[in-house]
Amino acid sequence: MSYFSHKSSFIDEGCNIGEETKIWHFSHIMAGCTIGKRCNIGQNVVISPEVVLGNNVKIQNNVSIYTGVTCDDDVFLGPSIVFTNITNPRSAIVRKGQYAKTHVGQGASIGANATIVCGHDIGKYAFIGAGAVVTKNIPDYALVVGNPAKQVGWMSEYGHKLTFNKSGLATCLESNEQYKIVGNKVTKIKK
Repeated sequence: MSYFSHKSSFIDEGCNIGEETKIWHFSHIMAGCTIGKRCNIGQNVVISPEVVLGNNVKIQNNVSIYTGVTCDDDVFLGPSIVFTNITNPRSAIVRKGQYAKTHVGQGASIGANATIVCGHDIGKYAFIGAGAVVTKNIPDYALVVGNPAKQVGWMSEYGHKLTFNKSGLATCLESNEQYKIVGNKVTKIKK
């Protein structure tokens, strides 16, 4: 076994788990999941069947990730966030096979206690504030907060708020990387 699993965690058969991944106390990884290399799965995490996680995904305690969710590399999922997978759940009506898909792009961060309503994509390096309720697609680099989540700015790949000048340029305070905004789309300027 090339990954670590705490003795209190439970991993169903048929999972593919990458090297150096760590799965902590009381977590349950269900059948058919694909989990990349160097992921860290906190305690009391539930990952439902067929979820796909990229490399270096960090999942904090008490997170529920349901079937239909995919996360690219370097995604951060804060404590107690929840993904849904049915838009109109009813206990007496079985809707398995009607799961709406949710994709989280590379490097995105989702803050503590956020809820991600299914069928919406979160762009790469987007930053979802704590307690936000996401009810629509979120663009790359967007900063969103509130219930329902509303965009209030843009974030760098290093997680700093970007302030664009009149020329549509911004510089990350930590990395000094530059970004350009055109319309409602932010891109990093490659050197």
